[in-house]
Amino acid sequence: MAAQSITLPAWTRNLSSSGAGVLILLIACLAMLVVPLPPFVLDLLFTFNITLSLVVILAVVYIERPIDFSVFPTVLLLTTLLRLSLNVASTRVVLLEGHTGPGAAGKVIESFGEFVIGGNYVVGIVVFIILVVINFVVVTKGAGRVSEVTARFTLDAMPGKQMAIDSDLNAGLLTQEQAAKRREEVRTEADFYGSMDGASKFVRGDAVAGILILFINVLGGLGVGIGQHGLSFAQAMHNYTLLTIGDGLVAQLPSLLLSTAVAIIVTRISRSENMGQQVSGQMFGNPQVLYLTAAILCLIGVIPGMPNLVFLLLGGSCAGIGWMIQQRLRNHPEIVEEDDEAAPMLAANHEPTELNWEEVTPMDVVSLEVGYRLIPLVDRNQGGELIGRITGVRKKMSKDLGFLIQPVHIRDNLELPPSSYRIQLLGDTIAQGDIQSGKDLAINPGGVQGDLPGIVTRDPAFGMEAVWIDSSQRDYAQTLGYTVVDACTVIATHLSQVVKQHAHELLGHEEVQQLLDRLKQTDPKLVESLVPQQLPLSVVVRVLQNLLKENISIRSIRMIAESLAEQAPRTKNPDELLEGVRVALGRMIVQEINGLADEIPVSALDPELEQMLQDMLRGANGAVGLEPGIAERLQTQLAEFTQRQEIAGQPAVVLVSPAIRAWVSRFTRRSVPNLNVLSYNEIPESKQVQLLATIGQQHLLN
Repeated sequence: MAAQSITLPAWTRNLSSSGAGVLILLIACLAMLVVPLPPFVLDLLFTFNITLSLVVILAVVYIERPIDFSVFPTVLLLTTLLRLSLNVASTRVVLLEGHTGPGAAGKVIESFGEFVIGGNYVVGIVVFIILVVINFVVVTKGAGRVSEVTARFTLDAMPGKQMAIDSDLNAGLLTQEQAAKRREEVRTEADFYGSMDGASKFVRGDAVAGILILFINVLGGLGVGIGQHGLSFAQAMHNYTLLTIGDGLVAQLPSLLLSTAVAIIVTRISRSENMGQQVSGQMFGNPQVLYLTAAILCLIGVIPGMPNLVFLLLGGSCAGIGWMIQQRLRNHPEIVEEDDEAAPMLAANHEPTELNWEEVTPMDVVSLEVGYRLIPLVDRNQGGELIGRITGVRKKMSKDLGFLIQPVHIRDNLELPPSSYRIQLLGDTIAQGDIQSGKDLAINPGGVQGDLPGIVTRDPAFGMEAVWIDSSQRDYAQTLGYTVVDACTVIATHLSQVVKQHAHELLGHEEVQQLLDRLKQTDPKLVESLVPQQLPLSVVVRVLQNLLKENISIRSIRMIAESLAEQAPRTKNPDELLEGVRVALGRMIVQEINGLADEIPVSALDPELEQMLQDMLRGANGAVGLEPGIAERLQTQLAEFTQRQEIAGQPAVVLVSPAIRAWVSRFTRRSVPNLNVLSYNEIPESKQVQLLATIGQQHLLN
């Protein structure tokens, strides 16, 4: 339903904008408590009270979402205060002027006392009690319970909603303005239902006050009429009881309307329809329901002794309405929605609609799922810092690797253990871990001077020995030599390590095209001559992925493109192109490994072993089939060298000939991940090589 612009009179807009209208109403309510009012003014105020109640309940019926009437709790308080003030004002008039007759308190009270209950105060008491029971026991009590439960569940769901918004923002699905608007809606919804939980207590108290005021007025009226005005008991009972009952009915009618409005608004479900549209669509959207109702009514209507005409008339009406709805659905099938609650029985009579690509949910490139106990870590309203940390990780990794890391989609997963998290890449789980909420992780970097009490574990990012400790032990743990980090840092570090290890899987055609487009702004001729004239985009993507797989940044995209353009006339093989690019990036590669030092410590393969590997590669087209025992001993020697270098605080580098560098790199990538495999021609002229060890063939064959 489209929103309509409504122009209010100037004086109304002035009252609304300045807030004077509410102030005047409050002052009037306070004045009614102490200032006697003439009967005509009482009639006017009672009529205004009924009108206001009708406006409120109709507004509740026609809103599309409960939070669209977020001021309702305040309106409920003001209307309750107005009604109670009127009760006090009318009580004063009834007790002062009740001896003069039923018209002492105005025409409205007299009409309710005479017309509605026929001037019989016994009937009036019964009707009043029934209204109070309906209002107090049924409507108010039920609405209060629904308000309480709804407020509780809304507040419990608030962290998850906030996390979903932050996740969508982090994933680029929302702009900052859209995210701010959705956060405001979530806060408004929580505030609204929390206020409704308290406002429903006003309605309940108002119903109790109505009962007490009735008995006080009756007893007070009898005392005043008999003791002060000399009326007989019967006359006093007639006058004051009729006035009191009329006053009570005038007050209970708006009270019942507002109680019903409370019950309606707290039981509404937020949809893009008002209540009338929801009721008509969900109750009368299926003609079969009306047909079955008509059949039952007609069956009852033919039973002897039953009011046949009434049942048959209503049965025929239901059948007629059902037929009209069926014709409307047949002539306008587009109004039947697949997700409508009334549609399942109709769906069998219609062929399924054609599917489209919108039905296929795109897979998140990188996603993080957390158990429900970890939700506070990603909820900024609860002080969660994980989203900010992840954004920092993406920024740093994008700078280090040379391309924009895709957004990380964060969601809660009730299937996970409460304190667990899971990192997924293209829908596949590649890492997971457990977090102890409210504790810090003390990591043993080696050489700590004591033990810590806590939960022994391992750092999920690097597998180092660690202990979950209380935050109060942080300083003590640091004095012992532990590295202490909080839970957010643990997850962010783990995510950073996973992104680094799988960076080549995050780089696709779209990312490479964007890199080339950015390079084209500064060097258009280079890009135009490279892709697609000399190399297809897929080959460039493969080369860049292989660089990332070997932990080499692609931020020097211009140098990489120049190397590819130089080699393209000779070869289109991605593996051969990779070796040429590595030579062009040699200075950067060595600097990443050894810094600015003049000497680079290395190990080398024995010349006989290297020649054997070259011969095997030359004869097997790049595939070397080493005898298992020799391969194992080669890995062992390389691993021992790497371990010695790590203990000495130096990088582990093995220097080989260009012909076998790629094979040695693949051979050691999993077994010795910290070993850097370089070829001779990758060492820049400004660096000197310091040979530390030789991996010999004789040792392998022994």
